[in-house]
Amino acid sequence: MTIEKTSLHAVRVNTKVTAIADLVTNLEVQAPPALQAGQALVRVRSAGVNPSDVKAAIGIMPQAVFPRSPGRDYAGVVVEGPTAWVGKEVWGSGGDLGITRDGSHAGWLVLPEAALREKPSRLNFDQAGSVGVPFVTAYEGFRRSGMPQAGQTVVVMGANGKVGQAAVQLAAQAGAQVIAVRRQAGPWEGPSGPGVHSIDARSEDVAARIRELSNGKGAHIVFNTMGSPYFEAANKAMAKGATQIFISTLERPVPFDIFTFYRGMHTYVGIDTLALDCVQTNERMEGMRAGFDAGTLHPFEVQADAAFGLDQALSVYREVLAGATRRIVFNP
Repeated sequence: MTIEKTSLHAVRVNTKVTAIADLVTNLEVQAPPALQAGQALVRVRSAGVNPSDVKAAIGIMPQAVFPRSPGRDYAGVVVEGPTAWVGKEVWGSGGDLGITRDGSHAGWLVLPEAALREKPSRLNFDQAGSVGVPFVTAYEGFRRSGMPQAGQTVVVMGANGKVGQAAVQLAAQAGAQVIAVRRQAGPWEGPSGPGVHSIDARSEDVAARIRELSNGKGAHIVFNTMGSPYFEAANKAMAKGATQIFISTLERPVPFDIFTFYRGMHTYVGIDTLALDCVQTNERMEGMRAGFDAGTLHPFEVQADAAFGLDQALSVYREVLAGATRRIVFNP
């Protein structure tokens, strides 16, 4: 089968580029490559746009190779490959997609058969295509730290971000008491309910309020999506034997009290989902599919004006790199 689909290619080989204006892209109409044994061809119906996609495209990530179609997240239909998969709707992501192999910001995507996972039937393509990186990052943090449990207190620092919102959902689904710490102005945008409390870090003593909400015990798990800005408050809020998860930081050096660390029997967990290839990543996606099918996990809503064609890639990349708060997808 020969299918011609449009692909977005980042072609500049420059690991020092810092401005989106320096990105050189071109749209190409090309037939997909011939499949090798064990591969499948997916027609991409929706592909989320993440900051890491843009950073890889403009050369900030040294492991990214060129020329390369960017894009880590996707949802689509298998059109060629193993007979059992042809015609099935799939979803996924991967730390290698758009980085060391062609990604999802294209009309088609070649994947190893082992990476194929069925899309939750409850989600449409745009919803499924927007789940990947944020939810996988949150899930992997909890997987490495020990999944939240009923009776635990889980604090999410930077909860208004997409990873933060995903972490709140996963912890709430598990029955934990969740404390969502945010710094942005405006209402709490994430899930709410009897087990979810929100703290405004601009006007409240974060550590003291966490202690109060946890009956003086502190948090069993702190998911720190921001790193350095919340480091001190998070350490003060941790219970005996607690774990703090890190996925990013603004400043690399932080004040570290070794005595408090070992007396508190604390654990630090670092997460880098770029280290997970599409097979490993989609194993994590499979672990969340039942939640999305049951409605205990909810995808990000993608508004009609947040779905774009690939011909609008530069304006989309500029918005995402500038810190877009809405979830944006390509419909190739």
